[in-house]
Amino acid sequence: MYDRLSRLLSAALIPLAVTPAAMAACSRDIIVPVAASGEAVTIEGGEVHGIYPDLMRSMEQKTGCHFVFSNVPRARQVALFENGNADLLLPASPTPGRDQIATFVPMVSHRTMLISVMGERAPAASMHELLERRELRLAVVRGFDYGEQYSSLLKELGKQGRLFMEVDVRAVARLLQAGSADATIMGSPLMASAVEHEPRLKGLLDKLRFDAIPELPWHPSGAYVSRKSLTPEDQRELRELLDKLAKSGAVMEGYQHRFHPRMLNGSVRAR
Repeated sequence: MYDRLSRLLSAALIPLAVTPAAMAACSRDIIVPVAASGEAVTIEGGEVHGIYPDLMRSMEQKTGCHFVFSNVPRARQVALFENGNADLLLPASPTPGRDQIATFVPMVSHRTMLISVMGERAPAASMHELLERRELRLAVVRGFDYGEQYSSLLKELGKQGRLFMEVDVRAVARLLQAGSADATIMGSPLMASAVEHEPRLKGLLDKLRFDAIPELPWHPSGAYVSRKSLTPEDQRELRELLDKLAKSGAVMEGYQHRFHPRMLNGSVRAR
């Protein structure tokens, strides 16, 4: 896989690598706290890897920008970025609040799914039905944000005592497996990766169903470049690098290499 990704990146970054003088360079290390996010970002034994970190590290020699990754919970990752103590937020979906402090660079397109354990019927066909059927309990990851309708749903379910807010996807999966929660809302690859990397969840993936809901259509997913922590020059360099990375096709290639088509169809596509 990495040979293929290197070829894609080399083609994408040729204009930046013609001569040493022409090579882009960030003025300092780029600070990137991350949380486990499926195969997009993986944390094993304290080591940060995954589609985004590995591809960005592969760009360092050509671009002169050095990325410093650290592992934090998702909610803290978002807080650090919003407070100006992180330079990049990834992977991320665009939100009005983040647009006030950072510039979004789309990398792929995602569709968030309603994920539940297979049964006689889907837990709900819409967010409205989720609210109406008061026996249903939803588990989500604290810090995930899929827009205003998603946030409003969580607020109302929280008032009704039907919401579990967990620190990561594996915790959500364990609640589904135990029957403590009936459904979750997130991208299919996130759940698939969590289940496959957790021995205690063995066999759960085959029991899950993935349903699109109308209130959550396709949306871009990618990276935010901070306007609070970075100089205008570094902002420009990073926007250009991320855009070239997206155009190279390497991000989508990473997803296709790691996931069965069942997990991508209807959930992930090129931007």
